[in-house]
Amino acid sequence: MAHEPKDQLGRPYHIRLQKKDVGRVALLPGDPGRVPMIAERLSGPKPLGSNREYAAYGGKVGGEKVVVVSTGIGGPSTAIAVEELARLGVKVMIRVGTCGAIQPSIKVGSLIIADAAVRMDGTSLQYVHAGYPAAAAPGVVAALSGAAASLGKDSVVGISATTDSFYVGQGRRGFGGYLPPWKANIVDELRSARVLCFEMESATLFTLGRLFGISTGAVFAVVANRVTNDFRVEAGVDDAIDVAVEAVRNLKKRSV
Repeated sequence: MAHEPKDQLGRPYHIRLQKKDVGRVALLPGDPGRVPMIAERLSGPKPLGSNREYAAYGGKVGGEKVVVVSTGIGGPSTAIAVEELARLGVKVMIRVGTCGAIQPSIKVGSLIIADAAVRMDGTSLQYVHAGYPAAAAPGVVAALSGAAASLGKDSVVGISATTDSFYVGQGRRGFGGYLPPWKANIVDELRSARVLCFEMESATLFTLGRLFGISTGAVFAVVANRVTNDFRVEAGVDDAIDVAVEAVRNLKKRSV
């Protein structure tokens, strides 16, 4: 039992869902508070439960059964959600999150669709060596990009950088001004490599998706731009949700 922890009802230990609760597709926000916001866009939404950082709702998009599960912040809790949803039979997982842009042309309130991620997280390294790519599924990327275009949402597709640290790991000074020298130029270094943004989960999601045979993708609302120093709480979040839900409709037409 300790090798495959479950609760007294036989549900995965953390997310506490059953096979009947899920379908082919899962939408994965980080913030539990965004779960009901996404569920509002589904038909027949219903709460499925909440345990720790994992709040869940179920519903449908155009007849497609969808589960919405929050992952909390960062790779470790995201990996747990991916592991346990995969065990229940979920085949497509789409991150619906926020990010901080590092290219000056990307406006706060717009969207970034990640097709790959720089693996600056620690969680994915627990699964496979550092040279293994963190890449989204092309079909999911196309579904997200097509959804943004059809809805008239300002978006760009490209590479994100996933970190395990919101402050120092993303080149912000820590408490008291602490910043190790190897992080002093991280924004400039990644920007010169044409990386679009910082976030904290997609490298874990993409890596595990490739290892497990799960199709993954991610759409981020740009709430900050680290170059222009612009920041707006929740900017673009509604648009990111709309695009993710519309992408599920697109996925019905694709083999992913």
